[in-house]
Amino acid sequence: MRLLVIEDDRKVASFLASGLREDGYEVDVSHDGVEGLFNAQVNDYDALLVDIMLPGKNGYAIVHELRTGGKTVPILILTARDESDEIVRGLDAGADDYVTKPFILNELLARVRALVRRGGAAHLTRLLYADVEMDRLRHVARRGGALLDLTAKEFELLEYFMLHSEEVIRRTELLEKIWDLTFDPMSNVVDVHVGNLRRKLGAESSPPLIHTVRGVGYVLRAGSEV
Repeated sequence: MRLLVIEDDRKVASFLASGLREDGYEVDVSHDGVEGLFNAQVNDYDALLVDIMLPGKNGYAIVHELRTGGKTVPILILTARDESDEIVRGLDAGADDYVTKPFILNELLARVRALVRRGGAAHLTRLLYADVEMDRLRHVARRGGALLDLTAKEFELLEYFMLHSEEVIRRTELLEKIWDLTFDPMSNVVDVHVGNLRRKLGAESSPPLIHTVRGVGYVLRAGSEV
């Protein structure tokens, strides 16, 4: 699952990102409100962690603009002051929960897990495409009811394909989103992992789902080759 941390204190942001990644999340970080709002608007996240006091645009404005724009992503606000009026203002703007600084990491992680379980209308814990189903919380995937024995990266790949089903996904995008790598024309890491995922999806005994778009990337689509 993918989270966005919007926090201008780089040490706090780094600490948060490290803890969340150790808990199994993919994490993006923005250090100002304008960039954070843009990222939250154009990307799909399972939850946001938003500091209140930010340069460019404060956390209240971010939450308000996301909610008025129809974004249902769960939002946890981070506040340095344990003051009820600040917390109430953030919750009234549309946040789902809050944590005050300094915080205990295990408590914050538990609150994030609770938010992700509740989720929003657009952030389902169960994904379904054709005869493939995925439980994102339990990290389990099946095709035709049969359990798929996937590595962590293969699971992330399948999850990304299912979240973007029938969209052509470039190899460069997969490198950036799944491996946090910039494009290397000599690397075949994407092709190798996609090939392994195809085999585990049972392409020989079932209709293939992952198709190659020559010279571009891949697409998850039920039906004939593209």
